[in-house]
Amino acid sequence: MAYLPQLVFLIVATVAVLLFVVKVKKIRRNIFLGKDVQFSGSKKERWITLFKVAIGQGKMTKKPIAGFLHIVVYIGFVLINVEVIEIIVDGVFGTHRFLAGILGGFYNFMIGSFEILALAVLLSCELFLVRRNVLKIKRFFGKEMTSWPKSDANIILIVEVFLMSAFLLMNAADFQLQQLGAVHYVSAGAFPVSSYLLPFIQGMSVEGLIFVERFCWWFHIVGILAFLNYLPYSKHFHIMLAFPNVFYSKLVAKGKMSNLSEVTDQVKMMIDPSIDPYATPAEGTPEPSTFGAKDVTDLPWTSIMHAYTCTECGRCTDECPANKTGKLLSPRKIMMDVRDRAEELGTHKDKNGADAHDNIDLLSYISKEELWACTSCNACTEACPVNNDPLAVIVDLRRYLVMEQSAAPQELNLMFGNIENNGAPWQFPMSDRFNWAEEE
Repeated sequence: MAYLPQLVFLIVATVAVLLFVVKVKKIRRNIFLGKDVQFSGSKKERWITLFKVAIGQGKMTKKPIAGFLHIVVYIGFVLINVEVIEIIVDGVFGTHRFLAGILGGFYNFMIGSFEILALAVLLSCELFLVRRNVLKIKRFFGKEMTSWPKSDANIILIVEVFLMSAFLLMNAADFQLQQLGAVHYVSAGAFPVSSYLLPFIQGMSVEGLIFVERFCWWFHIVGILAFLNYLPYSKHFHIMLAFPNVFYSKLVAKGKMSNLSEVTDQVKMMIDPSIDPYATPAEGTPEPSTFGAKDVTDLPWTSIMHAYTCTECGRCTDECPANKTGKLLSPRKIMMDVRDRAEELGTHKDKNGADAHDNIDLLSYISKEELWACTSCNACTEACPVNNDPLAVIVDLRRYLVMEQSAAPQELNLMFGNIENNGAPWQFPMSDRFNWAEEE
């Protein structure tokens, strides 16, 4: 019976980690449903971008209040979780404050810093809840922000508040037990915040304090393990994916669009007099692929990763000129649709086999009206705090509509015809183009 707590902890932790790994493997599979990608730019440049945007939170501060609060939560999340290492060791071996004997006096500074950060995280999460539910900032709402996306944002903030509260109350009970000289509770740590909670637990018996301390300890670690398994189902999976997402983000000028090599090669053949346009293709030449994208399997895998990394913060939609003028387009919805479609297709494959494909596609999620409302201005990609590129998805879907289905709007079809016949978007023939120069 003496080892029962350690056994229970090992079972809980093992099950939680295994469930997390299984879900992450499915997400990884869903991401790589997309096509392979050829990356440009040096690794050095990618590492610099990673440190600036993902680790340094460089784009978050463009909205100063939200940026500051997010950085507080980010730093707190990273540093406070260092103590999770100690909690895990204590849970496995039945020790208490295992790091105290190793770190000596620095341990007091570490615990004191963690408490200050925990309070800062708690207050920041409460302010985020106020901004989202009381102030009702416009970018947190939209047609795509249905009941689940709204609830998801609130759930994670409430969980953070409870986890930080449990951490501070655990330390308060621990501190009181240290002062009472309770067995197993070594004198270690500094408690600049939790010491203010002592009036709420003073007068309790040693047994009562141990119950409070153990309950908060279990609540904290089980809460973290539950949080770990909640992440893959939540927009907050960006906590993990933001780093590879930024590393593999587009490094060329944002206004530069990728050209289809199949089209480029054909154009070169047309303008090169030394090439016979009727020549038989060389043996082994692959068949032309689908132009553009109809489904997530036609997108580059980086676009699907962008979708899973989307924080649903709405900065992209908030900056979109098409959305501002009342059009249906919302870059945030584009990202959410790609993620939902990848999840749907992945679930279908789980049930029917890896080669199975359903009768639905990405264009069932995203309307033509949304796609043609985009002005290709790149405001969404510039605004995204994790370097997502909704425009790349829009361009690929529009290419499919034009080149595979000839489904361009009438205005574009007229322009295409003018370019083909007149060499310019206008209806005037090339021979008449310079008539204005002859006028007196």
